[in-house]
Amino acid sequence: MEEILLNIALWFGLYLIVCLSLNLEYGYAGIPNFGRAFAVLMGGVAVGGIVNRILMVAFGISGDIISASAEVKTVANEIIKSNPLFGIAILILSLLIAAILGAVTGALFILPSAKLSEDYLAITLLAISEVAYMVCNYDVDIIGGYYGVSIPDILAFVPGELRTCVFVAITLTLAFLIYLIVERISNSPYGRVLRAMRENEDVVKAYGKDVMILRIKTVALGSAIASISGALYSLYSVNVIALSFSRVEWTFYPFLIILLGGVGNNKGVAVGTLTFVTVKILLVIYKHEIMSFLRLPFEAVWLEYMLFGLLMFLVLVYKPEGLIKEKPIITPAIKNVINRKRKVLKA
Repeated sequence: MEEILLNIALWFGLYLIVCLSLNLEYGYAGIPNFGRAFAVLMGGVAVGGIVNRILMVAFGISGDIISASAEVKTVANEIIKSNPLFGIAILILSLLIAAILGAVTGALFILPSAKLSEDYLAITLLAISEVAYMVCNYDVDIIGGYYGVSIPDILAFVPGELRTCVFVAITLTLAFLIYLIVERISNSPYGRVLRAMRENEDVVKAYGKDVMILRIKTVALGSAIASISGALYSLYSVNVIALSFSRVEWTFYPFLIILLGGVGNNKGVAVGTLTFVTVKILLVIYKHEIMSFLRLPFEAVWLEYMLFGLLMFLVLVYKPEGLIKEKPIITPAIKNVINRKRKVLKA
């Protein structure tokens, strides 16, 4: 039971970060980013491709990234065991590089398609994401391709039985901080402009706002946040392989989560994430028992995809507003007006 709870907590933190970034883009700005997996992949590239190469230079290790990464991991782990600050430094460096790489690639990612309408924009972003995924999967010089690369264990100084607990604490702390930041952004004037752009771009243009610039800024910010989740996932796994960043796990599921929780509602996203992750992990653990009990005529591996596909259909048809409906933003000025009206009515 402890392992199940830790697993739920870990994936809750990872998915919450990704879903908050997607909610900022799709829920608030109305940008259907069907290439969310691309930003998460950039987090893996930051750790496995860039940080690994920095450590190769620092340790004087040469050779191809696949073989050299194993040597880097061995040397770094020995240093981290005796000096935990080195592991913390790698964590901070990885997150910073992931955020920067995510922001830059996110801005470039949306640039060719920022002026497209929603349908064509979604298809274009999906295509670009798939191309990047295939390149990273088959080009062994980036992050080892389908072989993957090893990365240092930033918690090598922590006993094995406590490592997951510590990493869960780190992930949940970062997820909470990002939640506060996204909540603050979404309730700021910038967040209100994004909602206006989602509802009617022409109105935003009439007020002198550049929709293309808003899209680029929003996707850059969302991609930076999502890349942090990719970096955390890679650091937890202590290896990076492109196959881990599939569009089902990192694009379809985040869309399902924000639709389930409530589009344009960060609290709803948090509730939807916890609900989804709990169901998913229990389903993965007990899928064979469910298959035997229901006597279903197909392989157990397909049960997860079928049930979540059905769940998305039901949400879209019967509960499009999600578990928690989006509420209007109440600014301090609006609160003052409401309070004055209440005083007048009472008088």
